[in-house]
Order: sequence, then C-alpha cells, then structure tokens
Amino acid sequence: MAALLDVQSVSKAFGGLQALSSVSFTVGAGEIVGIIGPNGAGKTTLFNVVTGVYAPDRGRVVFQGEDITGAAPHRVCKLGAARTFQVSKPFAALTVLQTVRIGALNRIPDMAGATAKALEVLELMGLAAKRDEPGRALTVMERKRLEMARALATQPSLLLLDEVAAGLRPNEIQDMIALVRGIAAGGVSVLIIEHVLEAVLRLSGRIVVLNHGEVIAQGRPDELVSDPRVIDAYLGEAYSLA
Repeated sequence: MAALLDVQSVSKAFGGLQALSSVSFTVGAGEIVGIIGPNGAGKTTLFNVVTGVYAPDRGRVVFQGEDITGAAPHRVCKLGAARTFQVSKPFAALTVLQTVRIGALNRIPDMAGATAKALEVLELMGLAAKRDEPGRALTVMERKRLEMARALATQPSLLLLDEVAAGLRPNEIQDMIALVRGIAAGGVSVLIIEHVLEAVLRLSGRIVVLNHGEVIAQGRPDELVSDPRVIDAYLGEAYSLA
C-alpha cells in the first residue's frame, strides 16, 4: 500500500543555512509518526515544506499519491493535510465556534452545515461549553485544543501537530495524549513535532530524528532510546536513560 505522505529527499536552505538536507520518511494511513530533534534541527521548516509554506530547493512531497511539492497552503489543506502551529494565536475578535467554523468551511460550503461540523468537533475536543467565548479568553490548554479543533474541522486525513504538549502541566499532558490517540483512532494519521518526550514516546509508532537538518535515525521509540546517535544528538540533553 502506498504511503499517505511520502517525503522524498527534501532539502531547504535559507541563505547560508541548510535547514533541511535530503530528508526522507513516510507516514502511512492510521499512523502516528513523531518528529524529534534539538532546537534548530529543522522540524518546523519540515512542516512548512510539507504544508506549502515553503517550496523545497530539492526533493518531492507526495500526499495521497499526488505530487504537492511547492503547492499553495490552501490547496494542501483542501487535499486533506491540516496543521497546528507552535504558538496558538486565536482570532481575537471571534468566538470559539466562529473560529472552528472557518476550518469547517474548507469543505462545507453552507454556513449551517459548517456550523454543525464545528459543533461536532468542539464536542470531540471538549470545548463545546466554550463555544461562545472569545478565543483570547481561553487557557493555554484550551487554546491548544482550539488550534487542533480548527484543523480537524477541515476534515483532514493527515493532521500535523507542532508541539501541542508544550507548556502543559503533567495532568494536561496526559489529557493531550488521550486526545491525540482518539483522533488517530478516528482514522486521521498524525505527524507530530514534540519536545515533551513522554508524549512523543507514548504516542508514536515510529519516530524520525532530525539533527542539523538531516535524518540521523528513524524507528520505533524503544529502538531509538538506546541508539547512541540519538542519545548524543538529543536525548542526552533532555532525557535520562538511567
């Protein structure tokens, strides 16, 4: 079976900085794949290339069998790849419901249908009671849920999550893990960037490790925590194997 997402030898430079160098990996249907690496490893640049914010200098991005290399972000979203951003920035003047309805309008052309879809997603994300509140009034956890809800309302087959556990308390991290698992169980593949190792190790079936823009390892979490390359580049800084 062909991969849902196939990133093929993607490279991207900004002036003299090589942000990505021949990065290749796949995401299959129903998979949760983690992306880890130190700050500056190229993780968010990779998301930006996949979702059309940047065109790669070399390589290809194939999604659902279609070459989307350099396609505009709105087209990538329309095809079924939606993302969240590392820093949640809700629309200041819009309510929670209005914000998520914008995402629903990606596929549903009428306002009544988009509203119904938005309410369905808000229920799933535990935000139904906040539907009439402005996004700026939400807590950090609620803002992250709102960001995810807006993306989910576009009805993606692939959801790209950028550090959704960052800044959360331990109990909130557990809730986020359960939430992402529920999304994947509903048939949405997930590609997740995460510095909270507990979250990414527990969620991911496979992990891709980036360092200085290159893939230095990929595999199951239990394999990578004992890989000397990964320990030296990343886990040694943030994760005790003792």
